[in-house]
Parts: sequence; structure tokens; C-alpha cells
Amino acid sequence: MDHAAGSGATSKRVLEELDRQECLRLIAPGGIGLVAFDDGEGPALIPVNYVLDGESVVFHTSLGGRLNRSLTAMPHGTGLRIAFGVVRIDEAAREGWSVMLRGGAHRMSEEESAAAPQVESWPEGEREAHFRLTPTSISGRRVRRP
Repeated sequence: MDHAAGSGATSKRVLEELDRQECLRLIAPGGIGLVAFDDGEGPALIPVNYVLDGESVVFHTSLGGRLNRSLTAMPHGTGLRIAFGVVRIDEAAREGWSVMLRGGAHRMSEEESAAAPQVESWPEGEREAHFRLTPTSISGRRVRRP
């Protein structure tokens, strides 16, 4: 019997939990991640460019965007609890991984922004609101061939 690529008996994959260090290793190159938050308008999921700074995620957004408005609307000294996710999938191979960080995000001061690794934005336009997510939990999963 013929099977389409990636299907049939040979297509079985295993799902494994990733430890904290492997999660950080996978997201260390930076790139695109998704910020998930609920600001009272309902859940939102917004893609951002990011860099990893130790175990913290640094990202930026425009001053007039929903993400900046939502994260800066919190009382001074507090941060909005958010989730941040990075997913890499190879659909042809039916393999991939996902990493999720959860914790508080705060707007960075000018001094903190200047000292942090710089985020390279893909889209044009100003991204003047810089944020840091300090995770309280880091988890991940990988689907792979046995």
C-alpha cells in the first residue's frame, strides 16, 4: 500500500517535554515570538521580534499599539502577566517544538533599554516601547521521530 509522505505506519512521532535549559537553548537565536495577554478587551496574541537576555525576553512595539497601551496601563511598578511563545515547525517532516514563558512584563527605562541586547525589527517603523519579560515558568515540548 502506498502512503503519502509523512503518513502511514512510519509517521509515528513521540512527544517529549523539554527542560528549562533546552527551552532556553532553542529560543536563544531570537527572531519572532508571540505575546499573549488579556487586557480587559479580551485575549490577544501579537507577534513581536525578540532577543533573549539571560532568561529574560526583550521585545519592543510601537508607542501607539495595543500591546504598549495594555502593558503600560498597569499601575507603576507592576507588570501585566503575559505568556510568550516561540514555535518552529517542519510540516513536511511532521516535527517541531514549542516553548512558552510566563511571567510579568514591564516597560524598560531608557537606561535599561540601552544596556540590553538590541532587537532587530522586521517591519519598518518606530518601535520605541521596549519591554522585558521576566519568566516565572518556562516550558516546552518537541514532536520528533523516535
